[in-house]
Amino acid sequence: MSSKTPPSITPSPTTPTSPKDADNSHNLTLHDSELTRHFSPLSMLGMAFAILNSWTALAASLSLALPSGGPVAVLWGLVTAGIGNLCLAASLAEFLGVWPTAGGQYEWSAVCSPTRYRAGISYLVGWINMAGWIALTATGGLLGSQLLVGVIALYNENYVAQRWQQFLIYIGYTVFAFVVNAFANRALPYVNKAAFIWSLLGFTVICITVLACARGEYAPASFVFGDFINTTGWPDGVSWLLGLLQGGLGLTGYDAVAHMIEELPNAQKEGPKVMIYCVMIGASTGFIFLMIMLFVSGGVASVDGIISSSAGPLLQVFYIATKSRAGATCLLMFPLICLLFASVAIMTTSSRMTWAFARDRGIPFSKVFARVHPSLGVPLNSLILTTSLVIIFGFIFLGSTSAFNAIVAASVVALGLSYGIPITINVLRGRRCLPANRPFKLPSILGWTLNLIGMAYVVMTTVLFLFPPVLPVNANNFNYCIAAFGVVIVVAGVQWVLVSRKTFEGPRVVVLEGKGEEREMDLVVEGSDGGIREFGGKGA
Repeated sequence: MSSKTPPSITPSPTTPTSPKDADNSHNLTLHDSELTRHFSPLSMLGMAFAILNSWTALAASLSLALPSGGPVAVLWGLVTAGIGNLCLAASLAEFLGVWPTAGGQYEWSAVCSPTRYRAGISYLVGWINMAGWIALTATGGLLGSQLLVGVIALYNENYVAQRWQQFLIYIGYTVFAFVVNAFANRALPYVNKAAFIWSLLGFTVICITVLACARGEYAPASFVFGDFINTTGWPDGVSWLLGLLQGGLGLTGYDAVAHMIEELPNAQKEGPKVMIYCVMIGASTGFIFLMIMLFVSGGVASVDGIISSSAGPLLQVFYIATKSRAGATCLLMFPLICLLFASVAIMTTSSRMTWAFARDRGIPFSKVFARVHPSLGVPLNSLILTTSLVIIFGFIFLGSTSAFNAIVAASVVALGLSYGIPITINVLRGRRCLPANRPFKLPSILGWTLNLIGMAYVVMTTVLFLFPPVLPVNANNFNYCIAAFGVVIVVAGVQWVLVSRKTFEGPRVVVLEGKGEEREMDLVVEGSDGGIREFGGKGA
């Protein structure tokens, strides 16, 4: 580790366990930051918003909710997902304000877990979170490839998209994101600011344009806010709940703030605010955008054509509103470029998560993937690993007609589980896992309420999003999300049995002892009441 003094982590206000602890408590920190802190709060918000990119993700994934609940699922499903994710984001922000480190959820889970189970729970959460980010990285290329082949279909009604064609576009998005992350690291804050501005510009231009072009031909409010459609074969209630996947995709990924937090100055103060703001901005802009799209969609007379359109629901709505193929294609450039920005930002976060987990010896060949390239200043090996796994993950797309649903579900479910586990452990331990003087603190009743709502949302979506999207089920439309999870669990289990149960001890802290010397120790010491008593440990 570097001998420079890392940013301090505010210790617990309670009495240290020994004079030696007292001497060192102000010098306790999680890992020394090996990455340059070159993100301002605005650029970090831009990156988080580029990852969520809610209005773009929601628009590009209309095919998830329109057949599975129609406008009722599109709008009110987003409201439900917004409430659930805002509760989760606020709950996680409390952890982020205390432990602003790239490991995020798996480190927070270790902090809260009883000593006996700490390493195992932290290891499991780390693998789930890493898998979720790899799946989420894949969604950028998948959405982009769908939009691009939709343009061809709009101009050629006889065109039938081939999966291999979309797969090649998917690889193109992935490789582009890798190149930018590997060789333009110093430009990333500016890229993220540009992504934020471009996204808001696209949102504004599209909304104004389609409203102006469709003036006098708006769908009735009864359709926009109350029409229900079910073409899935599931009962209506289950169908609507499955439609929540669209809202879940549009609002997930806000833990990016945690995984990039070691590159943000004043992280304990700014990190929690950025995490909550990006969900609020995403939910509000997403709701407005989807409402406008439904108003200009042509209503009941057009909705079946929108669902079945080979151009894709979003491009078909643009075409209905503008009555021009050229106009619809020009508007589509905004979400297409937004998805390029999103692919870059998601891969940035995914690689940082992989790097952080490798730094704590959680994956095979950890020493290799924990290295930071000396001249590029990025965890290049983790970037290569992330890119390779994303490309492999995309092969599901070649073998299943519901691969898009499966990959989206895998990302939403995995990330949701990683959000819910540290919150659940904290709740089960009476919300005593966090120090009383933490920088971001929810009032007691509000904290309990948000924690419990967030937990309920995670349980519901974890179960539902493993269901196949349509009935009857066959090999082509099976939800391979559960198969992907099985592979992750098997690999993680084998690694645990053979290696990690002996080497992985969960996240560690660094004690700065003066004269540039450092030593590692356990993350926390538990008080007699089960709460966190001191940021020290038995090595102190």
